[in-house]
Amino acid sequence: MKYFFLSFVILFSFVAFVPQTLALDLGKDILENAAEKGGYDKNTTDTSLSKNIGVAINMILSVVGVIFTVLMVYAGYTWMVARGDEPKIDKAKKVITASIIGLIVTLAAYSITNFVVPRVLNQTLSYVDIYSFSQRLISLWPIFV
Repeated sequence: MKYFFLSFVILFSFVAFVPQTLALDLGKDILENAAEKGGYDKNTTDTSLSKNIGVAINMILSVVGVIFTVLMVYAGYTWMVARGDEPKIDKAKKVITASIIGLIVTLAAYSITNFVVPRVLNQTLSYVDIYSFSQRLISLWPIFV
């Protein structure tokens, strides 16, 4: 068992630091050429409000993950140091339960926000063709002037 664990750790240490995005720049040149031919500026950055909110949400979720890990380590340490003392064991169990519930609630809220809301918005917005509606208003504008 000791050799199995040691071999697993050695294997994991070789695999853990391998870059996972080897095909990241596969179509970059094609897209840049298409953007230049289409007349788009390829040197722009996306600084929209939705992008900034997404970055903030990801940072908050990272902090929640760190807090969850710290609480689990604290609860495990409390349980191990309790040495059979029931109040300390119960406290550790409560911390573990509360941290797992908090993580589940956070991940559920994130999942609902990322997967359900866009689909609902796409369904409701697909019936409203904003472009054709605005073109009709522009074509009717001389009537009102």
